[in-house]
Amino acid sequence: MAMIIGLTGGIASGKSTVSAMLKAKGYTIVDADIAAREVVNIGEDAYYGIIEAFGKEILLEDGNIDRKKLGSIVFHNTEKRLLLNSIVHPAVRNYMQKKKAEAIEAGKQTIIMDIPLLFESKLTYMVDKTILVFVDPNIQKERLMKRNHLSEEDAIARIRSQMPLKEKIQLSDAVIDNNETLEETKKQLNKIINEWDMHP
Repeated sequence: MAMIIGLTGGIASGKSTVSAMLKAKGYTIVDADIAAREVVNIGEDAYYGIIEAFGKEILLEDGNIDRKKLGSIVFHNTEKRLLLNSIVHPAVRNYMQKKKAEAIEAGKQTIIMDIPLLFESKLTYMVDKTILVFVDPNIQKERLMKRNHLSEEDAIARIRSQMPLKEKIQLSDAVIDNNETLEETKKQLNKIINEWDMHP
């Protein structure tokens, strides 16, 4: 039986860094963000669902969805965010389950499901164990402002749209504290890999 690990964190917590470390060690990563991009490509079911719900004005000239425009609509409107999620989330789940099945078939022993909203979207049933990448809220805000060139207000709005990282600690099987150096993060990750006997 393959072990399915859920890797999660908050926006700008450093989850992608940990995901990259696991990938470098040969683990198969099934990434929810990549899935979310793939399922809204032109011609996919979710693509048509979004146009139906939000109108053609959210399209770019080439017919692709204008993510920035869609993002600004849903970040400040809970009802519209839930509507978007109801279209995208089932498609993302199906995509991820398919990728997981392919990895199991290829003989992979451990599969990492990289899911930012693992707890918010109640997707823990998809995984056996969970790793949370944790960072101090102030560091999180600063990293996000720097990375996405956001105002403090926008950064706080995005962080608040997710469950506080502190609450996620209680729900996780293991926590990586990503406030320190990359070296520290790597050390904590290696400890979990050894303790859980994770083989790619």
